[in-house]
Amino acid sequence: QVQLVESWGGLVQAGGSLRLSCAASGSIFSINAMGWYRQAPGKQRELVASITNSGSTNYAYSVKGRFTISRDNAKNTVLLQMNSLKPEDTAVYYCKANFIAIASLRAMDAWGQGTLVTVSS
Repeated sequence: QVQLVESWGGLVQAGGSLRLSCAASGSIFSINAMGWYRQAPGKQRELVASITNSGSTNYAYSVKGRFTISRDNAKNTVLLQMNSLKPEDTAVYYCKANFIAIASLRAMDAWGQGTLVTVSS
């Protein structure tokens, strides 16, 4: 069993900053990639940013230059630094990990429980 535990989001004013963290634990042989997704009310879940085990990153166009994803491979942790936040960044943010399970040595996905980020105007 694999668990992803996310930090609390919170309420921040437009233009402010917030950092999210996510730690993976459990029966993990290795983690291929980690990322953050978000889902705003009435909208589909979308990729915000992802990072591979080699450090390659990918960002949604809407957050490029404002958000930074980083990763601590030794701790199976991924961070999302969010700067210059906008009201349209308001959403539930989910952490995701693509990992190799110890039992099967197969690639699997795990999701965090989600954390609410609210940006006020």
